Amino acid sequence: MAEKKQTATYEGIMKSLAEGVFSPIYILMGEESYFIDKITDYIAQHALSEEERDFNQTVCFGADVTSGQVADMARRFPMMAERQVVIVKEAQNIKNWDRLEQYFEKPQPSTVLVIAYKNGTIDGRKKILAKAQAAGGVVFESKKKRDHELAGFIEGYLKTQKATIENKACQMVADHIGADLSRLVSELDKVVLSLPEDNRRITPEIVEEQIGVSKEYNGYELRGAIASKDILKVNRILKYFDSNPKSGSSFMLIPLLFSYFQNLMLAHYAPQKNNENAVAQFLDLRGGWAAREYIQGMRNYSGLKTMQIIQKIRETDAKSKGLDNPNTPVGDLLKELIFFILH
Repeated sequence: MAEKKQTATYEGIMKSLAEGVFSPIYILMGEESYFIDKITDYIAQHALSEEERDFNQTVCFGADVTSGQVADMARRFPMMAERQVVIVKEAQNIKNWDRLEQYFEKPQPSTVLVIAYKNGTIDGRKKILAKAQAAGGVVFESKKKRDHELAGFIEGYLKTQKATIENKACQMVADHIGADLSRLVSELDKVVLSLPEDNRRITPEIVEEQIGVSKEYNGYELRGAIASKDILKVNRILKYFDSNPKSGSSFMLIPLLFSYFQNLMLAHYAPQKNNENAVAQFLDLRGGWAAREYIQGMRNYSGLKTMQIIQKIRETDAKSKGLDNPNTPVGDLLKELIFFILH
């Protein structure tokens, strides 16, 4: 039986590149452009010295080349260098892959060919992926981070910047910016630059000052108020959002509420509903502290009510996008949704 190829990870690829190990082929594809760009940029900056790049590095775009032209570029020999690099950006615009499939059967060992295929994946049934791997190439799918993965990403990124972040501050950033990793990293870089050398810990106050997220009126606080059915606090936060639309748009809050109640529905099936660590493990959360809102939510929302809320959120999301909604403003739809949740 043939040995099954291991799935390439971003961390694994970057580790190999940092060690100076370059594969002949990189197929980088998926919905999350951040990781594709990071790998591509690293290869562009480190596979060749600055002097070698003029004659040995070619960057082109999928809309401007055919697979045959890319294959011809890749077959060239490097000039006064150990290797050459060919980078194809926006490779999803290449119409036909036949000539590249042929190239992968016998790739040029002195070429590093990078195929950056964004906003989707190459059909796994096509031979091109298997041929690339058989030739010693790397096939990597860059997936969007899910909401519950953002905190881990934020902490991991800040660790590389020699900084840490408090749990509440981390959740404030994740809820406010969401899964746009390029924007997320840009905002984190701005915060890191503001930190003094003798104190590299990010607090809610720093997030409020540098990113503009109120430490009292944000999605994180709204979710907590809804979990505890603190109607006064919920209304106070919504009033703040009305006065400061950029602080909490409906298009940010609706997915946040959906994620919470979707997890809450799962929490109702947890074997030990009152044990923070057990619920955290059941929901794949980062620690017992992250399960508190779900334990509180289970006390305030039955399984049946949670199912009804999820259905209402889906209905509100559809209406916010114009489906079966001729004229109700999105803000009013959100208020109607939250009233339904709390009563």
